[in-house]
Amino acid sequence: MEPDARSRLGAVIRVASGNFLEMYDFMVFGYYATAIGAAFFPAGSAYLSLLLALATFGAGFLMRPLGAVVLGAYADRRGRRAGLLLTLSLMGVGIFLTACTPGYATIGIVAPLVVLAGRLLQGFSAGMELGGVSVYLAEIAPPGRKGFYVSWQSASQQVAVMFAASVGLALHAALTPQQMSAWGWRVPLLLGCLVIPVVLWLRRSLEETAEFSARRHHPGLPELLRSLVTSLPLVTVGALLVTMTTVSFYMITAYTPTFATSVLRLTSLESFVATLAVGASNLLWLPVMGAWSDRIGRRPLLIGCTLAMLASAYPLLERLVQAPSFAGFLLTALWLSFLYASYNGAMVVFLTELMPVAVRTTGFALAYSLATSVFGGFTPAINTYLIHRTGNAAVPGLWLSFAALCGLVATLLAGARGRPQAARRGAN
Repeated sequence: MEPDARSRLGAVIRVASGNFLEMYDFMVFGYYATAIGAAFFPAGSAYLSLLLALATFGAGFLMRPLGAVVLGAYADRRGRRAGLLLTLSLMGVGIFLTACTPGYATIGIVAPLVVLAGRLLQGFSAGMELGGVSVYLAEIAPPGRKGFYVSWQSASQQVAVMFAASVGLALHAALTPQQMSAWGWRVPLLLGCLVIPVVLWLRRSLEETAEFSARRHHPGLPELLRSLVTSLPLVTVGALLVTMTTVSFYMITAYTPTFATSVLRLTSLESFVATLAVGASNLLWLPVMGAWSDRIGRRPLLIGCTLAMLASAYPLLERLVQAPSFAGFLLTALWLSFLYASYNGAMVVFLTELMPVAVRTTGFALAYSLATSVFGGFTPAINTYLIHRTGNAAVPGLWLSFAALCGLVATLLAGARGRPQAARRGAN
């Protein structure tokens, strides 16, 4: 029996809550990378300390492919609900380690090692989180509404971006820069720890999806791995699709405060205001464009957004670097936000439609994790390195252009495979 609209709404909130927590913690680490670097990775220069912190931020993404296979296979075998509960538990341990570990000055080399272990554990759990949430939403969506429903996976992340930015604004008003560097950066992480029991309670009340329950055969790990190997071409195309999403997302969220303060020399207040505006923009456009993809198809949005990113990313950043201003920074960030959200609103559901049912969670999670671990998660570190190496502060625009090219090629390679589900008006 199909659940009514109220039951679906409750399920969306419960399943997306963990996604919110995961992204909140990632954003906080990115926002306070400079202070975290000073606390755990003291070095001979501020640049090296920041780079080590950002590399640790990216290192968590290296565990995502492993988590996608192991935890994704668990979800495809044991159920979507069981997989989502397991990832949330692992995520909570990782957040706690980062928030509560004493600094390098107190326990020496153990401090960065524990923080690194926490990031790796979070990356392992996150490997399945996005795939599990997206597949769950796709399987509970009513006919003709998959794009709209699945878009709330990404929309929940934007709530996390906005909440993290709001906490940053409050701390900026309440604490001095010295207090923020000494201990204030731990406050947002500790808030994340307090949220964990609430989110776990919400997820425990999730019901298994009717589509998964209706399947009589749930393959074991060996069968899942064989199916996954057969689907590797699709996984590769999926990873290229996700590259545009993950690079642009971490560029306009996690890297925004660092770029604004370190490159454009804007204030911390201005950087957090811009980040808050980006989160609100993403939250607006994601469900709108997800719903629009239900009407016109996924591929027109995917192609249009990648072409627009290729045409505009570098020129806009070059102009911004030549004449830095808060207004210019905000407008540039909002334009990139529009392109990201429009593309992602169509891409995530398109990816669920590409994957075979038997390995839907595993295949989705592996494609997403590969793109994030290779490209997206290291975007802040890569941009920091490229600017330092080339002396060109607009070079992140070229990194965005590369990601857009990956998305365009993948959309064209996918061809008609996703069209029967994605392009028919009202199709599911």
